Amino acid sequence: MATLFVLTSFFAAALLFLLEPMVGRIVLPAFGGSPQVWTTSMLFFQAALLAGYAYAHATTARSSPGRGPWMHIGFTLVPLLLLPIHL
Repeated sequence: MATLFVLTSFFAAALLFLLEPMVGRIVLPAFGGSPQVWTTSMLFFQAALLAGYAYAHATTARSSPGRGPWMHIGFTLVPLLLLPIHL
């Protein structure tokens, strides 16, 4: 079980660090192409990573094992249903 957790964490982090520069390159021309756009994009992804770590800590430390998955599903579906995804 520990090996599965380590592999899942590794691939999640690798995926985030692969997507970070790709999204930055896509967003760069749409928002002017200045170095500030690149810096803001990298800052957003690093802040999202930190927020994800805080969320993971909070859900494992403060919720029961049966309630954690339902909280995660709820926190994932609400933004997907309410937020428009576009530039």
